[in-house]
Amino acid sequence: MPLINALQFLPRVHEQHLDNGLKVLVQEVRTAPLVSVWCWYGVGSGDEAPGLTGISHWVEHMNFKGTASIPGDRMKGTVERFGGMWNGYTWIDQTTYLETAGKAALDQMLFIEAERMSHSLFDPRDCESERTVIISELQGGENDPEQLLDMEMTATALRVHPYGHPTIGWLQDLHSITRDDLYAHYCRHYHPANATLVVVGDVDTDEVMRRADHHFAHIPEGRRSRRSRVQEPPQLGERRVDLQREGTTAYLKFAYPAPAVRDRDFFPMLVLDAVLTGAKGLSLWAGFRGNPPQRKARLYTSIVDTGLALSVSGVLLPTIDPFLYTISFTANQGVPLEEIEDAANREIERLRSGGVTDAQVARAQRQLEARLVFETDSVTNIAHQLGYFETVAGAGFFPELQRCIRAVTTSQVADTARRRLRPAQRTVGWFRPLPERS
Repeated sequence: MPLINALQFLPRVHEQHLDNGLKVLVQEVRTAPLVSVWCWYGVGSGDEAPGLTGISHWVEHMNFKGTASIPGDRMKGTVERFGGMWNGYTWIDQTTYLETAGKAALDQMLFIEAERMSHSLFDPRDCESERTVIISELQGGENDPEQLLDMEMTATALRVHPYGHPTIGWLQDLHSITRDDLYAHYCRHYHPANATLVVVGDVDTDEVMRRADHHFAHIPEGRRSRRSRVQEPPQLGERRVDLQREGTTAYLKFAYPAPAVRDRDFFPMLVLDAVLTGAKGLSLWAGFRGNPPQRKARLYTSIVDTGLALSVSGVLLPTIDPFLYTISFTANQGVPLEEIEDAANREIERLRSGGVTDAQVARAQRQLEARLVFETDSVTNIAHQLGYFETVAGAGFFPELQRCIRAVTTSQVADTARRRLRPAQRTVGWFRPLPERS
């Protein structure tokens, strides 16, 4: 039996715009005396021009360095004084900031986000010190073989669309971006018309709106950022990346062009991934915690159970434009990557030619529905999902996720596999470890 639609049983979301264009979403969830505040901006690495890659992520860092009214060393302490947590992240379609704390901290959290929206300082000395931090972060990621392979494969699979740039940016750009570049990016994108404020927790909606108006109404509206992204041309043949560096573990990855979240293929492909590698849900935030293996997934039984690989995973995330669907294998010690690739190809081709069963699709749908429930297990996670889907899919999409998953048919999954998992459309990546130098 399918799960109760937990998303539709959540309290109603109140949506309202302030006079300056700021969209505010409020959901009263009184399971604990907590409140989560997220402020989302419609800008990410997918909006960056060549020469300025990584600038959205760098601006995010600078917005933790202090404002006209909040010294940098007090931003963190203001939330932690209430026993709360704070964070933020940048990805390809959005930049976001959050605080979750006891409900008594609501006014302070709104004050922080209003300050961050309009009065960040971008002290030149802080900009320079943060350049060093971000370059170190990039180099640390490049020292992780799997992250390096992801970065190189994405750049190979997406030759034109800015999704092909790493969110952290290319090293040459990080060396050349100036303080004026950073501040201009901030002024261009950080304003009410390009933002969504989300408040979820033990709150009164009318009071939240009064406090939001008090803190944000004085900020000039600005203009909503216009996205003019180039379209990725069709891929005409398989592309390959072969990396060799010092390391201990070999990795194999397949990357296929993926549908955008509003594309008719998105939910059939989500179910297809659950059949192949197991259900992961749809939360970038909750996904940071990882997901347990699902041992009846087809690539698990054919690749992991047979001893070829230690693990298999798939990634398909909701994005505004078409991105990538990635399947990753961690090789077992001593197993050649050719052997894993051949076995994975055979299983994927069996699925493309033979389709999937009703039972496999029904199990995948149940697993995906369960993940949606797990991803609404706290006010922080609920607030993330409301804001994330607002930025990539628009109003009213988040509550419809479970219905969209249930509506997928076996024939749709089979048809999506035939069309979207063709070898000529994919990019294959190998990481082969070299012995460490003595």
